[in-house]
Amino acid sequence: MTLLVFGKTGQVGQELSTFDGVTCVDRSEVNLENPETCREAIRSAAPRAVINAAAYTAVDRAEEEEALATVINAVAPAAMAQECAALGIPFVSISTDYVFDGSGETPWRPNDHTGPLGAYGRSKLAGEQKIVQAGGAYGILRTSWVISAHGNNFVKTIRRLGTERSQLSVVSDQVGGPTPARDIAAACLLMARALAKDASKAGIYHFAGTPNVSWAGFARAILAKLEIDCNVTDISSREFPTVARRPLNSRLDCSSFETTFGLCRPDWRQGLRDILRQLETTK
Repeated sequence: MTLLVFGKTGQVGQELSTFDGVTCVDRSEVNLENPETCREAIRSAAPRAVINAAAYTAVDRAEEEEALATVINAVAPAAMAQECAALGIPFVSISTDYVFDGSGETPWRPNDHTGPLGAYGRSKLAGEQKIVQAGGAYGILRTSWVISAHGNNFVKTIRRLGTERSQLSVVSDQVGGPTPARDIAAACLLMARALAKDASKAGIYHFAGTPNVSWAGFARAILAKLEIDCNVTDISSREFPTVARRPLNSRLDCSSFETTFGLCRPDWRQGLRDILRQLETTK
C-alpha cells in the first residue's frame, strides 16, 4: 500500500519515513501556508492513503500567530481531506490533547466536550472539524506528549539539563501519557490500512502512552534511566508561567482505538529505553 505523508521532518514523520511503501514530503516540497499545494501533491503522488503528520506546534508563539497556525493546522488539512474524499482514499491526521480544557482527572474520551485553552488548541480543533466536514474516510488520532530521538522534546531537554545542573524544577500538576513517535507512526499506518478496507471505522480516536505520569515524574524516570544524579523538585504550573496555558489533565481514554484497531496503548517506559539507546548511538 503506497502512502503519502505530510510532515517529513517532524518527530512522527521521521518515524513514518522508515516504513516500506511510504513517501514523505516536507515544507520545502509542499507549502502548507498555500493549501492548494497539498491538493496538488496528493494528485501527483496518486497514493492509496494520506497521513498528515505536519503541524504548527509552537504552542506559545501561536498566541501571536493564530492566523498562521490556523492555516497550517486547519486549512491545509482540510484541503488534504477534501482531495482524499474526492479521490475516495483514506485520510489520517494527527491531533492533540490540547483540544480539551484539561479540567478534572478523568481521562478524556473522543466524544467529550472540547474547550481548548489557547490558539494552538483552537487551530487543531478547527482542523478536526474541517476534516470531518470533508466527508471522506477519515481518521483523527489525538495523542499527547510526543517523544523521540528526533527534534526538540522533553526527553532530550531533560537529558541535556540533567548533565548541566544538580537540581531541576518541573511541574507536577500536569498529567498525561508520554507517547513515543514510533508508536504513533505505527498507529497511523494501522488506521490508514484499516480505513482502506472498511470506511465505517472512520472517526476520532485517542492514542497515548501508558502509564499516565506528571512531567516531574517523567523527568525522574528519564534521569533514572540515564543514571544521572540530578534532583527534581515538584512545582505547580503557576510557578512556571508560560505564554499559553497548558492543560493540567492530558489523560486520554484510548479504549475505542484498542477496540476498533486492536492496538493497545504503548508503554512509554519501553519507548524511553529505545529512545535513549538511539540517542546514545548517535552521539
